Amino acid sequence: MGSIEIEPSKSDVSRRDFLKLLAAAGVGLAFTPFIPWGKFMPNPSNIMPVKAEVILPDGTQANVKTFPKNHSEVITYPLSGDPVLDKEPFKKWQFVRLPDELGGGKEDVSAFRAYSMVCLHLWCLWKYWPQEGRKRGECPCHGSMYNMINGKAFAGPASLQAAPSNVLPILYLETDSDGNLWIKPAIWNVNQNGIVGYGRFLQT
Repeated sequence: MGSIEIEPSKSDVSRRDFLKLLAAAGVGLAFTPFIPWGKFMPNPSNIMPVKAEVILPDGTQANVKTFPKNHSEVITYPLSGDPVLDKEPFKKWQFVRLPDELGGGKEDVSAFRAYSMVCLHLWCLWKYWPQEGRKRGECPCHGSMYNMINGKAFAGPASLQAAPSNVLPILYLETDSDGNLWIKPAIWNVNQNGIVGYGRFLQT
């Protein structure tokens, strides 16, 4: 009798393809640390540091007299002028006016903070929560929490990481005579503004 060939079922093919996909993903992850991520972040030395207006999502410039206390907005820095590139997560920052009890009632630059939105754990985007009992930055992926005074992680996996990877990069701000807020030229290293996705050393 001749042998009978049995054609693999669709479920067998799917299983085999799935295993191939897993193997490919494993290889990709193995080489992830060697990908030059810095080329995709606003960190390279070929980006000239510039002073820039704090532009809110509605297109206006933030002002100490009008921006609400205990409130945050997402801002973009540095702006490239390309609307696609400017949507890149590594350019997004939480611009926060602190609550009263943390100094947000002052009519000067000390009432404000601007931290990179990229969580230092696995690069999810965190946000500021103004509710009573929270008033902190929280990452929805793994629960890392950030102090809004200094950007340091105090809970969750980011808080267990060694310095500088437990403190969010920051934009330093200044005001003009009209109370408009400006971003000072950034210096992308761990002892200055920090490195997006990696962190900064907390200055004492």
